[in-house]
Amino acid sequence: MISRSADKVLDTVAELKGLGVQADGTAADVRNAKAVDAAFAQCAERLGKIDILVSGAAGNFPALARDISPNGFRAVMEIDVLGTHHAMLAGYRHLRRPGVILNISAAASFRAMIGQAHVCAAKAGVDQITRTLALEWGPEGIRINSVIPGPVADTEGFKRLAPTPEAVAERVASVPLRRAAESREVADLCLFLASERAAYITGAVIPVDGGAMLGAPADLLVPVLAANP
Repeated sequence: MISRSADKVLDTVAELKGLGVQADGTAADVRNAKAVDAAFAQCAERLGKIDILVSGAAGNFPALARDISPNGFRAVMEIDVLGTHHAMLAGYRHLRRPGVILNISAAASFRAMIGQAHVCAAKAGVDQITRTLALEWGPEGIRINSVIPGPVADTEGFKRLAPTPEAVAERVASVPLRRAAESREVADLCLFLASERAAYITGAVIPVDGGAMLGAPADLLVPVLAANP
């Protein structure tokens, strides 16, 4: 497990070990290619070759394009796009053949949203990396897919984009199934894609969003932006 937060790494590794799982982790910034390479090398040395890589680095904040500083826009691009590239390339060097890579993306990759120009651009990049490297690495037996979660309850991202009870209600109302996802429902899709049951699926971008992408309005974040001018 890799995260910028050493505390999150320690807590997650401890929780996994408490479940009887062999686990290890290190703190690293996905924007730093050398740090990511070192983290993967440490993992391979301690635990052996990697079977499944899940890359979920993300940065997000609601802001109109005219209000985003170059540094703010760059930070999201570097975390999402460069971070994904660094993780996949480092993982490639230690991945078994056959092997699986899953990128956690977002609906912003192909649905325009007011206040999310930076995120839309970054997530589109993540999904195109998924498709392109599925072409390049497929002949080696490496499958690569993107997972598109909808609103997931009790996550940092959901709290940031729906910070008030009113925003939560509006977000949930935009989902045809009229509820936010549970984390396990996203995990279930990842488990399927990593399994032999998905052995002929690669280069796919798959939503697990309760149908949110079927009709969620582009101006969903307008109330959030208005509350945080």
